[in-house]
Amino acid sequence: MSETREMLREAAERLFEKHCGAETMHRADGGEFPQALWRALTEAGYAAALVPESAGGPGLEMPDALSLLFSAGRHAVPAPLAETMLAGWLLSSAGLVPPEGALAVAPVREGDVPSVSRECGSWRLQGKASRVPWAAASAAIVVLARFEGRNLVAVTAPGDCRITNGANLAGEAREDVDFSGARCSAAAETLIDPAALHALGAVMRSAQMAGALQSVLETTVQYAQERVQFGRPIGRFQAVQQNLAVLAGQTAAATAAAEAGIEAAARDLDSPAVAAAKIRAGEAAGIGAAIAHQMHGAIGFTQEHRLHFSTRRLWSWRDEFGNEAYWARRLGGAVAAAGADRLWHGITAAG
Repeated sequence: MSETREMLREAAERLFEKHCGAETMHRADGGEFPQALWRALTEAGYAAALVPESAGGPGLEMPDALSLLFSAGRHAVPAPLAETMLAGWLLSSAGLVPPEGALAVAPVREGDVPSVSRECGSWRLQGKASRVPWAAASAAIVVLARFEGRNLVAVTAPGDCRITNGANLAGEAREDVDFSGARCSAAAETLIDPAALHALGAVMRSAQMAGALQSVLETTVQYAQERVQFGRPIGRFQAVQQNLAVLAGQTAAATAAAEAGIEAAARDLDSPAVAAAKIRAGEAAGIGAAIAHQMHGAIGFTQEHRLHFSTRRLWSWRDEFGNEAYWARRLGGAVAAAGADRLWHGITAAG
């Protein structure tokens, strides 16, 4: 791990520990946007972590910037940090300066590709995007759209769109957006296509899931040491120890896959490591959350306990920016297209 990355993670841990307490989590769970947390993220420069210095950002290398999302996942940060980072990266690819405030990105699902048209000297958006994170709460929605066979990055205001409220299992805003002639405050061509946007979003979710699993593991091990049954801590029972070992293994695998995906994404968003990261993190999310709740019993689902803030996000994030089945198809298709002669090279290169 680079010195820069280590310093970023240490600082992020301190920030999240201060601003992601129980009160903040419960209020966010009820639909309140965490303004104090967001101010802290903005002042620290984390929201603009993928924006180059020339556009007013910190100019971090992509692997260093994305490493922040491990810590964000560990603390179940109830704010659009990943989405604003993604929006900043997309805007920068088109030479646009990100506006201030939280940002939403569309589309986040394959097939939801809006278009833009030129009307009376201004750009107008057409089309719809589903399950857009934090659309209504954002200062602007950054849209990757099509125009005459080219990819354009467009910026529009939530108030210019028709937004249907919704949420994922974790209570995070996931809203359907109907653009239908929404005016663009800015638009510029980019070399980024929807597949690349989808891939970077998947890597981000992989890092968040790995971080959430780290928290779940720590919480579950601590509970097993403290919970006494039949006269001794349940962590001393062999069956419990075996389950904890499986949880630790799944957490380690997800973390390693996400780290590999991050390193690969900085070079090539078509890398097999990107697909493998989302597949492995998603699989670990399902197994890990099940074990954690089995260990905790009913208490893990109560509002007073912190576990469910992580596990509900694990269940939600594994389906966002493509689930395991989607990325397995993508990975399998790429391997098949490369041919049998390239199979071994692909395996060794990915490693």
